[in-house]
Amino acid sequence: MSEHDHHDHSHTPPAPDTQDAGSQALSEALRSSFVIVKFAMVALILAILGAGFFTVGPQEKAVILRFGKPVGVGQKMLLGAGLHWSLPYPIDEVVHIPIAEIQKVTTTIGWYHTTPEQELAGTEPPPGPSLNPMVDGYVITADRNIIHARATVSYHIDDPRTAIFNFTSGTNHEFNIAGISNAVLNVANNTLILAAAHFNVDDILTRNFAGFQDAVHQRIAELVDQEHLGVSIDQCQVECIPPRQLKDIFDKVTTARQNYDKLINDAKSKENQILSEAGAQATSITNAAESARIRFVTGVESDAEAFTKLLPRYKENPNLFAQMEVAKAMSQILTNVQEKMFLPERGDGKPRELRLLLNREPPGPKSGANP
Repeated sequence: MSEHDHHDHSHTPPAPDTQDAGSQALSEALRSSFVIVKFAMVALILAILGAGFFTVGPQEKAVILRFGKPVGVGQKMLLGAGLHWSLPYPIDEVVHIPIAEIQKVTTTIGWYHTTPEQELAGTEPPPGPSLNPMVDGYVITADRNIIHARATVSYHIDDPRTAIFNFTSGTNHEFNIAGISNAVLNVANNTLILAAAHFNVDDILTRNFAGFQDAVHQRIAELVDQEHLGVSIDQCQVECIPPRQLKDIFDKVTTARQNYDKLINDAKSKENQILSEAGAQATSITNAAESARIRFVTGVESDAEAFTKLLPRYKENPNLFAQMEVAKAMSQILTNVQEKMFLPERGDGKPRELRLLLNREPPGPKSGANP
């Protein structure tokens, strides 16, 4: 065989059965790849759909934001406790809002400098020689005195819709509970300064502390409603003390005021006692006089009635009536008399002579008795 013949033989096309086998293998490989891709796509879709399930706790509400806007209107946008589903991010985003959890904030002005460790341990830093405005907070009262005051406010979220629009921030629309706390804290700080400026120092510390605390609570609740924070104030505890550098002086003033109040109370108690006794005596005298008046009037009315009944009898026979009345009176007079002597009138009208032996001799001894 020549070289030319060898070259032409090397470029001879393959047999038809070889091409069919390769095409069939490629087709089967593509078919298998499509099956795997379909399976992966189905698995991916199921995973995405499964990832859309979320749980809302018993003390919270949730809202689905679809492209940044809430899904639903009014109360329907709030999801209660249980299992819910939403489209995957970035189509839907779920915002959880704690509504039953009680939050607390404590004012940051009006109180002397202390650390959280000292608060937990119940210890206080030394007062120092004077008040340091750089670190020690205070409030000014209506009579231009300085005191330390702080308020601890307890609140909970009662309007989740307002809280979502006002305190949801960030690219992932996370609910910012710290934002609500800061807003309530600012309201409490402003209220504490304003309320202290309307009360005198004695009223805040002793005389009307309850009124001052109520004023702070009411003002905080009003400002929270005006600012539409979506929260409700549950409790407001206020603590007020005089400057620690002047504690001894304030204690002396407090002691003097307590003594003064004690004297006033004792005097009022004595006054009430005297007035009560005088009132009782006046009532007793009045009642006795009224009883005597009733008895006297009743007696006079009885006598008048008796005399009125006797008058016709007297008019019929005055002498007989007089004798009968004399006899009746004498029977009453002589009831307890041991010896009675009755001297009737003489027939000739002359008076009878009566002689009485007043000093009679004592009776003699009985017979047989010793002399």
